[in-house]
Amino acid sequence: MARPILLFTGQWTDLPLDELAPQVAEFGYQGVDLCCWGDHFEVQRALSEDDYCANKLALLNRLELSAPVVSCHRVSHAVCDRIDERHQGILPDYVWGDGDPVGVQQRAAEEVMGAARAAQRLGASVLAGFTGSPIWAAISGYPAPRPEQVADAYREFARKWRPILDVCQECGLKYAFEVHPGQIAFDLYSAEAVLDALDGRPDFGFTFDPSHLHWQGVDPVEFVRKFPERIFHVHIKDAALTLNGRTGLLCSYLPYGDARRGWHPRAPGRGGLDWEAIIRALNEIGYDGALTVEFQDAGMNREYGAEEACRFVKRLDFDPPPRPEAPMFR
Repeated sequence: MARPILLFTGQWTDLPLDELAPQVAEFGYQGVDLCCWGDHFEVQRALSEDDYCANKLALLNRLELSAPVVSCHRVSHAVCDRIDERHQGILPDYVWGDGDPVGVQQRAAEEVMGAARAAQRLGASVLAGFTGSPIWAAISGYPAPRPEQVADAYREFARKWRPILDVCQECGLKYAFEVHPGQIAFDLYSAEAVLDALDGRPDFGFTFDPSHLHWQGVDPVEFVRKFPERIFHVHIKDAALTLNGRTGLLCSYLPYGDARRGWHPRAPGRGGLDWEAIIRALNEIGYDGALTVEFQDAGMNREYGAEEACRFVKRLDFDPPPRPEAPMFR
């Protein structure tokens, strides 16, 4: 099937793209999942400077790299999240503004629309990101949210995201929402609910990151089989559960890398995921998009890990047999 293997640039934005891109090529990747922070892909420059996207593509093309996916996780998270001072650290100054929550949400929505238009100029086919959640704070606490509050949250999400998705549709893009804790959908059933909230519109689907399903106890293969037409993008990232009687899945407010956490992101193949089963499931649904390595392993040198991960995915990704036109056995 020869799915392209990309590197998600979000963990590398301390490096300018012209320094990172040659390393990506040396590691063996076919392209990048280009993130809208750092200097990797600056939305407003892409919209206002005629040669901005052309220069980005020229840099990548010289290295035989592609950029079929643009990711806007940080700003898209603010569209329908409950805004507080934490968001200032992930948003551009012109989106944060004076920090008024309503204004931040509106400017974030405008920036995601801009990201869609910029991604179109770059020639990408997928815009990936988050949504935020107006109700995540009530997900596992007291008092529990009433059913009507949950329903209101889904309606708020749909109201704020429909105009953004209209722009994606105009630009010929699919929006690949990463199902992830902290977002409006974080597991199989909440993902089903957001599709219902949007009346099943075809331009909204999922970035499938099996690591965040795994640590919640959700079988990633079941997720793929549940949404065969909605897997628009795939992240390759592993996770290791380290539950020892003291640790917990909610991780006690501890940062990534702290040994007291109950789970840890790991380099592909170094956690608990059954990658063989996942690739077979993706083959079953005919997924032919990119496989994007999101390297997030606090215990491993990232250059070593990114190169190892590329080799791992190349060995892992295999073609299914041709589908027979008629039953093989009668």
